[in-house]
Amino acid sequence: MCRSIKTLRPPVLPEEATEEEIRAAALQFVRKVSGFRAPAAHNREVFDHAVEVIARATAELLDGLEVRGQKASA
Repeated sequence: MCRSIKTLRPPVLPEEATEEEIRAAALQFVRKVSGFRAPAAHNREVFDHAVEVIARATAELLDGLEVRGQKASA
């Protein structure tokens, strides 16, 4: 896993993860998997789409997690 992706759920993160934090984690994941820091113009659309899909999935995950018997929100 990318070392620059941090844990985004309480109690590790004292407050809810922001949309910016979730998107930054998704971007780092897509960069790691694709091997591109910034995609070429012909790959930009699919790269950006992957970031958005992963950000939505991450927000869903965080919203659904139960931490120590309490629901963690995204």
